[in-house]
Formats: sequence, C-alpha cells, structure tokens
Amino acid sequence: MKKYSIISIVTLLMLLMGPGCSEDYLTPKPLSFYAPENTFINEAGLNAALVACLRGSRHELYGDGAPMITETIFSDMAVEGTTDKTGPAMDLPAQILPDANLNSANFNRIGWYWKEGYYRIKYANTVISRIDVADWASDADRNNILGKAYFHRARMYYRLTQQFGDVPLILEEITSPRLDFYTTERKSILQKIKKDLTFAAQWVKSEADGVPVGDINKAACNHLLAKVNLALLDFDGAISAANAVINDGYHHLMTERFGMDAGDETKNITWDLHQVKNKALAENRERIYLYTSREELTEDGASERISIMRQVVPFYGSNKIKTPSGQIGSSDKPLGSKVGGQAVEIDQVTKYGRGIGRCRSVPYHHTVIWTDPNDYRHAEGNWVDMEDMVYNHPILRSSGDEWYGKNFRLFDEGGGILCTDTIRSWYGWPQYKTYVADPTDLTPDGGNGDWYAYRLAETYLLRAEAYFWKGQAQQAADDVNAIRARANAAPYSAGEINLGTILDERARELYYEEPRKTEITRMALMLAESGKTAYNGKTYQMSNFSDNNFWYDRVMEKNEYYRDNVVAPHYTYRAAPWIALWPVPASAINANTLGVINQNAGYPGAEIRRTPQKWVDGEGEGELVDQ
Repeated sequence: MKKYSIISIVTLLMLLMGPGCSEDYLTPKPLSFYAPENTFINEAGLNAALVACLRGSRHELYGDGAPMITETIFSDMAVEGTTDKTGPAMDLPAQILPDANLNSANFNRIGWYWKEGYYRIKYANTVISRIDVADWASDADRNNILGKAYFHRARMYYRLTQQFGDVPLILEEITSPRLDFYTTERKSILQKIKKDLTFAAQWVKSEADGVPVGDINKAACNHLLAKVNLALLDFDGAISAANAVINDGYHHLMTERFGMDAGDETKNITWDLHQVKNKALAENRERIYLYTSREELTEDGASERISIMRQVVPFYGSNKIKTPSGQIGSSDKPLGSKVGGQAVEIDQVTKYGRGIGRCRSVPYHHTVIWTDPNDYRHAEGNWVDMEDMVYNHPILRSSGDEWYGKNFRLFDEGGGILCTDTIRSWYGWPQYKTYVADPTDLTPDGGNGDWYAYRLAETYLLRAEAYFWKGQAQQAADDVNAIRARANAAPYSAGEINLGTILDERARELYYEEPRKTEITRMALMLAESGKTAYNGKTYQMSNFSDNNFWYDRVMEKNEYYRDNVVAPHYTYRAAPWIALWPVPASAINANTLGVINQNAGYPGAEIRRTPQKWVDGEGEGELVDQ
C-alpha cells in the first residue's frame, strides 16, 4: 500500500508538470506482486507465510518489557519490581481490568498475548486454507507444511485456552471484515488441536531429516501434543507423545561438557547448556525448538536483543545500596567511566548487565527451593546472590572508605538495613541463564542470542506429571530424577512426588523458558475437571473456578508478596482467584458488534454472555455448533 501511495504522488507531480511528459508516466507500475494469489502457490510461498509465526513466537522473549515477564509475574515465582512509577502490575485485582492498558512494557502484556495469538492463528489459517491451491511435488511435502501450520495454530490455542479459558475458535482464512465471532468451549478447542497435532506429529519432518535450527520439527509437535493431552486429562496420550520425543533416537539430555567453555574446569554442564553460542550446536541434542536471534540474521525481527539482563537482574546500580559507613555503594557503569569525577575500576556491569529489577524473583524462587547445596543450578558461578557483589563506587576508593571492594551486606552491625529498596534492588538470580553478551552497549541489557522454546528437560517433566496423574509415582520420580541427576542434585523418592515437587523442579530447571502462569493454570483447570485432591488437601470444581482454584492457592502459598500484601511505593501487592484466567480485552469484545465474546467471571462485563459454541469432529476441519 505504501508503494502505491508513492506512485500516486509521483503521478500527481507529473500532471502538474504539464503536457511535456509522456503519458507513459501516468501508468502506475507496482514494484512487486506479493499478493496472496501470486505468493501462496508453492511450498516456498506457503512456508514463507509461516515465517511470520516463527517471528511472532520469538517476540515473546525479546526486547524491553518482554511478554514472558507477564507470564512470570502472574505466578508463584516473581512480581513486577519497578517501584519508581505507577502502572506496573502489582495490585492485580485493581489494575487487571478489561478496559485497562493491557499491552505496554510499563504495565503488562496480557493484551499482547490476545492480539499476537490471533495474528499467528491468522497466518496459520492462511496456509491451511490454501494448502491445496499450491502445486506439490509429493504428499509428504504438502503434509509437512500443513503440519507446521497446524502446529502454530495449535500452539496459540493451547496458550489462549490456558490464559483466557473459552475463546473464539477460527479455523479458516478470513478474507473480508467480520464482526460476528463467538466464544468456543475451551475443552472442545483442545480436542480440535489434539487432532491437528496428531496429524502434524505424523508428517512434520524431524531434525534428523535436516529441518533447520529454529524451524518446527516433529519433536516440537509431539512435545506440544503432550501438553495438550495433559490438559485433556489424557495421561496415556501425554506419555505416548513424550515417549515419541525421548525415545526418537536423536534427542537426549546433555550430561557431558560441550561447547564454547567445555575446557573451563570452573564451569559445569548447567553453564554449557545455557550459553547462547551452544544452543544451536549440532551436538546439542537436548534442544527441541529454538528461537534464533543473531547479528548476522537480517530478516525482520531475527536480530533482536533479548534484553534479559535488564529485565531480570536487580537494579544494583542505584543509590539504594549503601555501605555500612553510610555511603553510596555501587555503580553500574563500565570500566573507566567517570562517576562523580572518578573512574570506575571495578566493572560489574559487563559481567552482570544493567538490571532494572522488572521481573523480581520472590524468595520461593531465589532461596526456598534450593534445598540441595550440590545443585549446579544454584552453585557459585552459576547463581549470583547480592552478597557475591562488591562495593565498587569510585568515590569509595578516592575517599579511602574501608568497604571499597568488599562484598555487599544487607545489614550493618547494629541490624540496620543497608538497602532502601529491597523489592527492586536486592535478590538473587541465575547468572548462567541471564548472561547474554551485549558488546554494542556500554551498560549491557542482553544482546543477540538464541533461546530455548522447547527443551527435552521439559519433556521429561511433562511425562513425569502424566505418570503422577496416573498414580505411577516411581516412574514419575525416575523422570524428575533424570533432570536432578544432570544438575548434581539428590534424587526424590516416589513418595515425595506430587504436583508441588514437579512445579518446584520446573521452577529450578525452566526459569524464563516455561510460560509459568499458563502451566499453573493448566494444572488448576485439570484439578477442577478431574476432582482429584491436590497436595494441599483441597479439591476443586469448575462450577466455582473463578472463586476457588489451584492457581490462586499455589500463588498465595509460594509468592509471599501477594500473600502478605507487601507494600510498594505506589501499590500494595495483591492477587485474586479470578485472575487465574485473564480478562478478554474490552476492545475485542466491543468491536465484535454482530457476535458475542464472553468476558471471564470476576471482571466487569462478565454478566453479558452466551453459551459457548462447541467444536464437533467431522470431515476436514469439523464444525462449530451452538449448545
């Protein structure tokens, strides 16, 4: 459209110049013909359409205020930590409303998930609807592309149904404006995407067949199918899908040193596994699905900075951290920079990054779950506590302060606190994950780097969960212990395995990889549908899910900020049970004037609703029917 606008302007200028110009200049000449009917006619064209899905998937992790932060702070593991302004999601019942700002790096990214989810569904549906318009060399080629499109659509509907519950189900390319969408029952959406993923797992090519790093492969389809089967309470199906990955002869847990630092005896396998240059290595057989971001990649969005050090690391470079002598203790400026007229000689920012404490780990994550002193994931060099850092402000050196170069302390000799903002500036973090070199920035935020989307360690934990639900505690313990053994942690006994210990292990192993809120809500819905008793001794029902659910109980059990209503400068931290399902953005409901999209219980507008439609299996896509 921009190209045609330019042509129109040029045409107008030629007319104003008078009859001296040939009439040939008046004929618009489009510069390209990337219309659907010209592009989606072969394998290359349809596969190019799926690149938009890959790009959108990657955006969950990259950039400032990444959406993954929202998944993490709506859980048991973290809270929003930027205490210097209004807007960040802290008082959830008051702030998380359908007509609030739901798509801002400075507020939350709930609305991004809704909007981006349906964007990716749109791209996938375009390929699905046009699959037989294209020319194909073989059925295998056709079904590989169709399976990848099914994967992208299924992945978004899995996420949307665990984030928002019942949502509209769109199964075809939309070629004209529509204002008549209706909510579809969550469980029937899951049944539909299970069918699609079963097809995808059969036809999508594997990494062993040469699928490039960063593209969808057979193992990714089975990994997602395991999650969907869990959500449907199909535990045998979840085990079967996980087995298809674990036993495929290609993937295995990485237990031996490898990659860029393999010869460094001060490091270990946990460090190796998470260094960005190691994630795409051919020898890394734990990788299933990888987001790729590198400086040399030029397509849209492929060279984004992950910015994780800015998001996750504490704001240690502020004036909030004092020495026991009462002086400002730290600086986040690089070596040689002038601070107060003095040069920095102890550089901590290059090593740790310039954090702002946006995704603030709570004690459950940074302390409580680390009960094994031998666990590599919390070992010196891999994990950083504030006491590992040193007072480096150059004024301390020039003034002869005895604390210069000594380790941080939270309390002075008299018990007085030395950090005036412990929410934002004092907590531990997993350095082995958060360190991403950022040589283009003097105060590094986290540069270009690949990131795991799916990894075999999670496949083991999904299978462990399925075994637990089936009552096969020893098999569940064996799978959890495979992860713990790699991390040099002591094994669990079968009697110790429950959803709580599985969630604890996911917190240790999958920090900033798993969408934590999505997975806890999935478990909450499973408990409500099954009626099984949770480890806390409670049972739940779908009939009062918005008032009483496992997501809320888990968050209140583990996240003391929400449980204890910790007071921040602008808000008091609070949660509420209905936030287990996020509000549908009011803009989506209000624009849908010829249909009905239901609002979730607990939010304004929930009283205006229609019984959700249901997807019924049949030939092709099946059909949506009213109930």
